[in-house]
Amino acid sequence: MASELRTRSIVGVALIALALGALLSGGLLFWLLLAVAGVLMQGEWADLNGASAEQRKLSMFAVSVPLAILCPLAAGVDGFAVGLMIAAFLFVMAATRGYRLAFGIFYICVPVMALLFLRGQEPNFYGLLLAFWALALVWATDIGAYFAGRSIGGPKLAPRISPSKTWAGLAGGVLAALITGFLLHRFAGLPIQLAAASGLLAVAAQLGDLFESAMKRRAGVKDSGMLLPGHGGVMDRLDGVVAAAPLAALLYLMVGQA
Repeated sequence: MASELRTRSIVGVALIALALGALLSGGLLFWLLLAVAGVLMQGEWADLNGASAEQRKLSMFAVSVPLAILCPLAAGVDGFAVGLMIAAFLFVMAATRGYRLAFGIFYICVPVMALLFLRGQEPNFYGLLLAFWALALVWATDIGAYFAGRSIGGPKLAPRISPSKTWAGLAGGVLAALITGFLLHRFAGLPIQLAAASGLLAVAAQLGDLFESAMKRRAGVKDSGMLLPGHGGVMDRLDGVVAAAPLAALLYLMVGQA
């Protein structure tokens, strides 16, 4: 148990350092990290949906096309990237006759586009703040939900999908997200409207977690993969981001630059 906890902690710290380093750098490095994660997630998505080895490879190749065009040295986040994402979805669906497998294209590309859009806002510090807000709220939600759920317990949130999640955990995650949002407003200049909406991102992150849990339960597996020792697969670490990042981008578009 101690060895497993140590491994999980080491890998967790390494992942956070990698994410923060790419986030601070922005541009090419941030895109590269998201693109690699996206291709790996498509492989895990294929496994959870019972795809064959050939279908898995085909879907990973297909998702790499819109992810590649999102590179800042290529088209970046624009309408062309959206068109390629739709084309990749249609291609996978036609080639495999599996709409569930094809839906992974949207599941992966939409949050990647959202994070790149937020990070690309000017000035550079503002883009960094927006992208960090979207990611930090997911981390805060996970931490708040864990400690509130363990210390308070109580009624289960969705016992048939994820027996460990409680309503108290959800409340703790929302509170942690709100605190994080208002701290970013107070000390970094995050617009007050976005800080106040941070609780919505916490709910979205928990829904993203439940969605992936439902997929794993249907597939009869504990984790989406085994790539990350002590953490499972890439989807296991980014399921909350998948749901929260597009909502964060939408909220930013509604609020506008402060």
